[in-house]
Amino acid sequence: MAEESRSLEYTPSWVVAVVCTIIVLLSLLAERGLHRLGKILKHKGQDALFEALQKLKEELMLLGFISLLLTVSQNFITRICIPSHLASYMLPCKLETTTSSASEHQHQAMNYGRRLLSTANSVQCALGKVPLLSLEALHHLHIFIFVLAVVHVIFCVSTMLLGGAKIRRWKPWEEEIRTTATHVHHHHHLRFEQRASGRWRRTWVVSWMISFFKQFYGSVTKSDYISLRTGFIRAHCPSNPGYDFHSYILRTLEIDFKRIVGISWYLWLFVVVFLLLNIEGWHTYFWLSFLPLVLLLLVGAKLEHVIIRLAEDFAQHKQGDNEAQAVEPSDRHFWFKKPKIVLYLIHFVLFQNAFEIGFFFWIWSTYGFHSCIMERLCYIIPRLIIGVVVQVLCSYSTLPLYALVTQMGSAFKEGIFKDHVHEMLGSWAGGSKKMTKESFENIRTEEQIPDADAGITASVVELSCIKRTQMSSP
Repeated sequence: MAEESRSLEYTPSWVVAVVCTIIVLLSLLAERGLHRLGKILKHKGQDALFEALQKLKEELMLLGFISLLLTVSQNFITRICIPSHLASYMLPCKLETTTSSASEHQHQAMNYGRRLLSTANSVQCALGKVPLLSLEALHHLHIFIFVLAVVHVIFCVSTMLLGGAKIRRWKPWEEEIRTTATHVHHHHHLRFEQRASGRWRRTWVVSWMISFFKQFYGSVTKSDYISLRTGFIRAHCPSNPGYDFHSYILRTLEIDFKRIVGISWYLWLFVVVFLLLNIEGWHTYFWLSFLPLVLLLLVGAKLEHVIIRLAEDFAQHKQGDNEAQAVEPSDRHFWFKKPKIVLYLIHFVLFQNAFEIGFFFWIWSTYGFHSCIMERLCYIIPRLIIGVVVQVLCSYSTLPLYALVTQMGSAFKEGIFKDHVHEMLGSWAGGSKKMTKESFENIRTEEQIPDADAGITASVVELSCIKRTQMSSP
């Protein structure tokens, strides 16, 4: 029996034990690391990030199940034979042929399919047929799933870190608002109004050009932040001008992050379509790398254009310089009056970019840098540059811009409710009305909210805008 073809029956037991021990230890370390990270997030009150971590673990389990399914069904898959002429169509790499005749081409395709199985599979197909998929190809699919999972996790973490870092740079603006006089805010409102000043700025072409270039540098200014913050509080939290708008944005970013880390069915459909179109000579990998960049620039320009439209509405409805005015939130400036469409596009951009980079590292680790699938260097360098640009621009600029601008929709987002309000609503829904009444009464008394039937019919939106209070258990 050849050494390279020994089965587990003829493999030393100490080799099996050592390999299994290493695999189990690495798996346990990864599992306990994720569990420890979850406990830290729960201890710090980062419930949204904890749920995002759970979502990420679910996606990893799904990828693991796909890999396990491939392993279990590999014997069945490799025994499926197809005509050899079908195996010569839509190939990522061109088969080496010495003649252009049809019979010779068919012979080369048949030999090519059997060579793939010479070292990994003993299944033989009838004359003129080749296996549907070889064991070697199945092994490469396992590697692809693993690489895709690792790259997706790394990109998700970098997205949250860069997005959070950008939003935290707005924290001094929030603190400055609480310590400065009203006339300073009025000065920023005037500067915000200037974004729509001038007839030439209001033309469709010029306004979109300004929006396109604005996303690259200074996408959100202090005047933008103060003006949008004022409009949000006037619309949703008029009873509490000191509402912590910055913390609210961070909460909504964490909630949206739960949707970003998931891999929806339409994203898997994109993966299948991409693999289908990966044909020699089409350069699909190169052309599709521009798709996330184009979508990202379009989304960033749209968000900046929404700010300009809000500034136009503010300037149009302003009645006097000394009269208190605020930006009016509205959904009509977004695509189809649905701000969530922007989040779906950002989700697609981030996943597609992670898939592009993951596909590159998979080809590199599996087939080498000079593989025909990798293509020439002139195609590789632009793809890598585009991938890095998309990841940084989307995480550090577009995603924080989305978190701010979509607050100006007609409806408030889930993050407006703080944790203690969520607990009260959950207790109320669970039937614990006694605790709910006491909790509402405690908050109403401390924050001097008008009585409204013992607090039960008080507006939960108003309650979500008040300061956090310590709630004692009944």
